[in-house]
Amino acid sequence: MSEVERFNLKPGRVIGGKYVVEDVLGAGVEGEVYRVRERRTDLLRAAKIFYPSRNVRDRAVKFYARKLEHLRGCRLVIQYHNTETMRLKRGDTTVLISEYVEGELLGKFAQRHRGRRLPVFEALVLLREMAAGVAEIHERREYHGDLHAGNIIVSRRGVHFNVKLVDLHDHGRSSAWNIRSDVIDMVRVFYDVLGGKKQYASMPPEIKAICCGLRRDLIMDRYPTAVKLRNHLDSFEWSGK
Repeated sequence: MSEVERFNLKPGRVIGGKYVVEDVLGAGVEGEVYRVRERRTDLLRAAKIFYPSRNVRDRAVKFYARKLEHLRGCRLVIQYHNTETMRLKRGDTTVLISEYVEGELLGKFAQRHRGRRLPVFEALVLLREMAAGVAEIHERREYHGDLHAGNIIVSRRGVHFNVKLVDLHDHGRSSAWNIRSDVIDMVRVFYDVLGGKKQYASMPPEIKAICCGLRRDLIMDRYPTAVKLRNHLDSFEWSGK
């Protein structure tokens, strides 16, 4: 990414006359995300600023805003608020303002645990929450398109996890392939947070029955939908070992 496309906003910068930048939350191929505070209400929000080359004629902003609005109320989806215009020397750019979510990326969260991986039961609870939430997305004939530990935000709530997804991808209209790919990606996330290849051989048979050795054909056969995966997690017998 060339320097001319980086924003590198400093704390105190004002966006659209309404939002004050507090700090940067992350940056990727599409753009940069900042934690901002709304001046009028003093409430925290998230501001995603797309690099111009990734948002020609506001296509990316429109895609995100419309998809987030369509998925409003789904438990895993960050809630969209509005858009603002940020004035730069090299031209105006559109900023997408959304709900600010407390938590950390799943990859970092798992790394903080003993052995740099989640205990089996915690991983199962996490997978169940993800499967139930992704099922809601699929019920609205939508999909995520790129599930991995780097775009899943988690925080604890008692014995449960609060989970939110970021970086929805556009692979065209929803299809059976998109739906199944989300399920396969969820299983891969589960496999990774348990320690991946190094730990897989020592996992109990119930866990291997979910991961299917990461064979796409077996995963699609056993869990063709997120609902099937959720139902399995709600009903399978587990030794607890």
